[in-house]
Amino acid sequence: MSYDLFIGDKSFSSWSLRGWLLFEKFGIPVNEIMVGLYSGTMKEDLAPLAPARFVPTARTPEGWVIGESIALAETLAERHPEAGLWPKDAEARIYARWLVAEMHAGFTALRGACPMQLLHQYQGFEVTDTVKSDLARLETVLSHAFENFADDGPWLFGVYSAADAFYAPVAARIAGYDLPVSDRLKAYVRAHLSDPAFKKWRKEGLEISYDPVPYAMDLPVTEWPEPV
Repeated sequence: MSYDLFIGDKSFSSWSLRGWLLFEKFGIPVNEIMVGLYSGTMKEDLAPLAPARFVPTARTPEGWVIGESIALAETLAERHPEAGLWPKDAEARIYARWLVAEMHAGFTALRGACPMQLLHQYQGFEVTDTVKSDLARLETVLSHAFENFADDGPWLFGVYSAADAFYAPVAARIAGYDLPVSDRLKAYVRAHLSDPAFKKWRKEGLEISYDPVPYAMDLPVTEWPEPV
């Protein structure tokens, strides 16, 4: 039996991407259900799942509702221990959960100034001091994972984990706004952009056009760094 996953538009909904990756990357069967995030019907679409009010929201095969991405990650890890959502090593597992919690609650300047969009790369985006501060914090916390747990693999803990799913939209923001980051973080961004699951998500999002385009900025654009 499959879960139901309620998500928003794939070109723009960062939290939906996180939730979807928790199923797609770990081979957990799921049915996708799109809600009207930008058409104005989200509240109505999610009404049967009350008190959930945001995407992603999931429903278990038993009909139980899971709101909030951290709850979704922990529930899937508990119900599917063989899937390997968290690192096997106990210390690495603690740090992976730390990274997920910090992502869930932090980096507000980066997230506010650079909404996720997978259409193109903006040129000439002005990086504010608050966004620079978030990027510096990002370098600090991710470098700790690279240096202590990655074992030369492309992902934060060597193999893909729930922590990588939570930082996929951050990679998309760095790519979408051509943000200044270290070479190691650039390599991590490339790992996300070239990942087959991420490319699949982006390709499906590009099948829908928007007028007006959400979060559009009056800046020159160039092609997305990684082809579909």
